[in-house]
Amino acid sequence: MIVWVNGSFGAGKTTLVAELHSRRPDLLVYDPEQVGLLLRDIVDVPTGDFQDLPLWRSQLVSLALGLLKEYERPILVPMTLVDPLYVSEVFGALAAAGVPMHHFFLKVPAPELERRLRARGNPQGDPEAEAAGLRWVMERMVRCVAAADTMPDGTVFLDGERPTAELADDVLKHVGAI
Repeated sequence: MIVWVNGSFGAGKTTLVAELHSRRPDLLVYDPEQVGLLLRDIVDVPTGDFQDLPLWRSQLVSLALGLLKEYERPILVPMTLVDPLYVSEVFGALAAAGVPMHHFFLKVPAPELERRLRARGNPQGDPEAEAAGLRWVMERMVRCVAAADTMPDGTVFLDGERPTAELADDVLKHVGAI
């Protein structure tokens, strides 16, 4: 089983998955962004977004399937995936492989997202990288917020302004015994 936590940058996906993992440390945490960062180290990404690489999308699915097969444990996935074609491709491939999936989307108003994104900073302390990263996510924020209207049937929408512990309770109730 995959529990996919989706939403805009700054919506709290990683924080929610960390809370879920703290309650259920037997679950695997798989962040497909790591696959994208690896690919970006190997090949050029002409658009600047590794999600535009067909190889990223296929490897995201392949690694998820491998983790499920090898370790036979549910997977928590914190990942912004909002392009309708990519959502369909990735979720369709997982469904075709027979993987049960629960998809959650954290909804947070744009002004709150902007506040969170400006507050988080860059852990390396590199002001240029921090500014470039902030510009990149801010440019995509409106699209991510609007994507809530394009999410597939069965998506569970969560109010991302609620406390993380409450959101984790909701997710665990929804997925049942995992």
